[in-house]
Amino acid sequence: MSIKPATSTPAWNGMSAEEIEAQLDPSRMPRHVGIIMDGNGRWARRQGFMERIRGHEAGIDSVREITRACGELGLQALSLYAFSKENWSRPQREIDALMALLERFLYNEVDELNSNNVRLTACGAIQDLPAGCQKALAHTMQATAGNTGMILNLALSYGGRYEIVEAVRKIAREIAVGALKPDEIDEDTLSRNMYRPELGDPDLIIRTSDEFRVSNFMIWQSAYSEFHITPVLWPEFRKIHLLAALLDYQRRDRRFGGV
Repeated sequence: MSIKPATSTPAWNGMSAEEIEAQLDPSRMPRHVGIIMDGNGRWARRQGFMERIRGHEAGIDSVREITRACGELGLQALSLYAFSKENWSRPQREIDALMALLERFLYNEVDELNSNNVRLTACGAIQDLPAGCQKALAHTMQATAGNTGMILNLALSYGGRYEIVEAVRKIAREIAVGALKPDEIDEDTLSRNMYRPELGDPDLIIRTSDEFRVSNFMIWQSAYSEFHITPVLWPEFRKIHLLAALLDYQRRDRRFGGV
């Protein structure tokens, strides 16, 4: 699936963050935003680093700033595509470094998340993660479980097609025990059996680094999502770029197939 950019120039061109934010309508904010965080490796190469992991390390600052900004702007949920099912095919050295970075991030961000009233959740084949990462994830989810603000959802070992397959398996088990009839299956049935149905479908999906692909991210949920593509690499993505995406979103006419 290929997504065309809405405009040829960034919506924030020539404007400051304050000027963009002044144009935003607080009543028309997206409820749920998903971000495909791309460009970490390219950023590392451009900076002269030999290892791609340096880009992922730098990207943590973006995660922290964007999470904080989304909470301050009143968004209800932010889903970050952190590690895909396909990423397991990368060199083992890189995978090990990414998992170690994820584990450190999960432990180190507890205070930051709590101070911003953010609750952490995750979606994906979590059982694929190393035991240390699973333990760190469970720890941080428990430590933030009482927070009542925005939900930060990390997509880990995640694949949109795999998620649909898992949903179909759940439905098949319900049919097998007589809890559901085949004729009773509808779109809501599938939606309820996705990983995090409580988050709702993402209203807006942002992809960094000027790539025009969904890359197997929330392919069921994104049927009517608005897409914002930016050339900015993820380690350089900051609040002003988020505000630009939100302004772009608010300029769209969302008809959901109607007129």
